[in-house]
Formats: sequence, C-alpha cells, structure tokens
Amino acid sequence: MERISKGAKFYLAFVMIILYAPIFFLIFYSFNSGDSMVNFESFTLDHYKAVFEDDRLLIILINTIIVALLSALFSTIIGTLGAIGIASMRNRKLRNTMLSMNNVLIVSPDVIIGASFLILFTMVGIKLGFTSVLLGHIAFSIPIVVIMVLPKLQEMNNSLIDAARDLGASKRDILTRVIIPYIKPGIFAGFFMALTYSLDDFAVTFFVTGNGFSTLSVEIYSMARAGVSLTVNAISGLVFFVTIILVLGYHFISIRKTKVGVRK
Repeated sequence: MERISKGAKFYLAFVMIILYAPIFFLIFYSFNSGDSMVNFESFTLDHYKAVFEDDRLLIILINTIIVALLSALFSTIIGTLGAIGIASMRNRKLRNTMLSMNNVLIVSPDVIIGASFLILFTMVGIKLGFTSVLLGHIAFSIPIVVIMVLPKLQEMNNSLIDAARDLGASKRDILTRVIIPYIKPGIFAGFFMALTYSLDDFAVTFFVTGNGFSTLSVEIYSMARAGVSLTVNAISGLVFFVTIILVLGYHFISIRKTKVGVRK
C-alpha cells in the first residue's frame, strides 16, 4: 500500500508539473525586459504597466468582469432553482432524463454550443454584443451550477422538510429557511465555478461577441494572432492570478463554513 501511495503521489506531481509548467513559463517571461521569450534579459514591470495604460484593454477588462459577475449571479439563481426542481421530481425516470440532458450540455463541445447560440441570436434578432455574450455565458453556466447544487440536495434529509411542514411552514418558508441554508455551500461552489468559467471562456464568446464588444479571452487571442508580444503574457498572468484568488477565496470560505458547522 505504501508503494502505491508513493506512486500515486509521484504521478499526481508529474501531472501538476505538466499542467502548470507552461503557465509559469508564460508568467516568468511577462517580467522580461526583452521583446521575446527566447532570452530573459532583465526583470521589468513595463509589460504590466503597458496593460494598465491601455484604455481599450481596461475597458475590455471591465467588460469581462461585469459579464462574469452578472452571468454567475443569474446562472446561480436559475441553476439552484433548476436543481431543486430536478431533486423534487418524484418520477425517477423523468428526473434521470432531466439530469442527463443537463449533463449533455456540460460535455458538449464549446464550438457546437457557440455556433448554436450564434444561429439562435441571429434568428431572433438579438444584436451581437454585451447582451448576446451575457446570455451565452448564463446558458452554459446553468448546468454547472445544477451539478454543484444537486449533491447537497441529495444529502439533505427529507425529515427536515417534513418537520418544517408539521410546524406550519409555507412552501416559501421551507425554501428560504430550510433548503437554501442547507445547500448554501453548493450554491457558493456553483457561483465561483460559473464565475471562473465565464472569465476564461473563449469558444462560446468568440461566436457571440460583436464588433463593438470584446472580452479578455477574445482579445488575448486576437493579440496573439498579430504576433508574439509579452503584453499578452502580462494579461494572461493577470487573469491567472485573479482566477487563483477566486479559487483560494472559495476554499477559505468553505473551510470557514465547515468549521462553523462543526462548532454548531
């Protein structure tokens, strides 16, 4: 068992190195005073300074954050209600069908989803821009929230709801005072997952964005196509750091809530 444990740790460490090495390589050269990733000349913050001095990039950054926050908020609300609806279905076959349809949206290629949204928005006359990007991000984030919330609902003991009913609680009281407080960790997890997915999504956004609107992922792609620039490294590094902060924030919130629950 000890050998298996060591082998598993080695394999995990190897996978982590493969995944994170390119990211740290990219961030490392974002501090290079040179103009390429061939030779590291000296340490500088000029590329990060150039990012913050570019008004267009700052507007795109603000657009990205606004879309991420709004899409995470709306998808969390809709996804939580959807998960409650799926969990409350008494027909097992119908419940499994709805869950399977939800899972299909998660595993479907982003290119297919993005192309589908483009066709839909064109057909209904929605102008490509902020609204189309926001709707697209909400749509692909809802299944993620459902998956994050459902396990907490399945862990919940039905006797809690029965006890609330016996005490005269209305359906609204059961939802707001019993169900939602119990599944709150799943709701927070769904919100942060939707937020991070929105921040780094490219494929869907590329299809549904218009000429007058852009997000960081699309802008980074456009800049990279124009040629190698360490400004791209700086932007990518900033996005990576923001994502890490979000993940750590969710982690510490989860730990704090777990400790509070144990004390109670």
